[in-house]
Amino acid sequence: MDNWLFESVMYQIYPLGLCGAPRTNEATAAVPVSRIKNLTGWVPHLKKLGVNAVMFNPVFQSDTHGYNTRDFYTIDSRLGTDDDFADVCTCLHENGIRVMLDAVFNHVGRGFWAFKDVQRNRQNSLYCNWFAHIDWNVDSPYNDGFSYEGWEGHYDLVKLNLANPDVVEHLFGAVKKWTEAFAIDGLRLDVAYCLPHAFLKQLKNFTSRLQPGLGGQFVLLGEIVQSSDYTDFVNSEMLASCTNYECSKGLYSSFNESNMFEIAYSLNRQFGPEGLYRTIPLLDFAENHDISRVASILKNKADLPLLYGIIFAMPGFPCIYYAGEWGCEGRKEDGDAALRPAFSTPSWNGLTDFIARLARIRTDNDSLKYGDYTQLFILNKQFVFSRHYGTEEVIVAVNCSDDDYIVTPHPAGYAAFAGMYGNFTNMFTGSIENYNGPVRLFPKSIQYWYRNS
Repeated sequence: MDNWLFESVMYQIYPLGLCGAPRTNEATAAVPVSRIKNLTGWVPHLKKLGVNAVMFNPVFQSDTHGYNTRDFYTIDSRLGTDDDFADVCTCLHENGIRVMLDAVFNHVGRGFWAFKDVQRNRQNSLYCNWFAHIDWNVDSPYNDGFSYEGWEGHYDLVKLNLANPDVVEHLFGAVKKWTEAFAIDGLRLDVAYCLPHAFLKQLKNFTSRLQPGLGGQFVLLGEIVQSSDYTDFVNSEMLASCTNYECSKGLYSSFNESNMFEIAYSLNRQFGPEGLYRTIPLLDFAENHDISRVASILKNKADLPLLYGIIFAMPGFPCIYYAGEWGCEGRKEDGDAALRPAFSTPSWNGLTDFIARLARIRTDNDSLKYGDYTQLFILNKQFVFSRHYGTEEVIVAVNCSDDDYIVTPHPAGYAAFAGMYGNFTNMFTGSIENYNGPVRLFPKSIQYWYRNS
């Protein structure tokens, strides 16, 4: 398919954290420190893991955390130079790994050059109309002598006026530069739910003419936190995909509360026969740079492989947040640094090995990438569903109980199950297994079975 997201195993990196950059960018003119080039050393790890796309959180010149941009046209000096990042992107592309950049278009930092001009020249600035709701009669919390709109009340994040054609031209010029300098394949749009529909349509039209580094479609992926109806933003005129926050919460909660009905409800609502998003490749994740690490949320660490097993088998495409593949911990209440740690080299353990196996299975199977979703069986601690594409079918079974469970054919109710019949290939062992109705689910297990009818 032209939309390469369907075939993606995404890896999310927060570079300022992973590379150990100082929290504050002391001066825009500071001598760049080539920290980001260290990421070329992670490429063998990514390939072994089965990753074929990397999503970078903000890499451009900013005040502190990347989302308070100073300059859209220059790599953050704490990470290195434009040439340093171009080398990283070239290395990824040469290894068949696509590159997606975090685009922060709703707001900028107080250090953004045009906002600094407004601070200096006030009403005489040529850039007064670049920002939302400047009021010269009210003072800001920073005592600027004027007020402005900050993103969700955060006045260190100055909201842009995206109805101003000059602002749009400036932002689109940056995207053009990123495409030319780094051969990027798409954009992740920060707080996409705040962006005007008219702006998203302009951006979609503009980027549809760009050529991604590895070919195919230039994609726009939006951060959508609300879970009411993603199609308000994900449609043919705007975004190709968005973050599946609804299922991210349902996943860990289902295990913690021994209530598989929660994730089953969301998957049916989204991807079942009447599902809202059956043809949309949503980004499926367990954690990211804004929420607690799932290894810190789960009550039982033995559920981690099962949780990732669902993510890699559910519709959409899986995204691994860096270091999650070896079970890195970190809680939101301990601050951003706990969620965005520095590592000089990647690690590998049993969980990593299992996730790499999941990635290989998914990459090689069309049902897991494109297939329809059907729930087959559900109880509090057991959950069975299928993915079906053409003549192929994959059946996925989860048992979060500490005991064996035999799923037996039953005609009605929540525990209705038609049974499994015939020969199936166990996708983890490669062995052929014959079933005549009942299915045994081992304790704390996830199983994938494949059949080509």
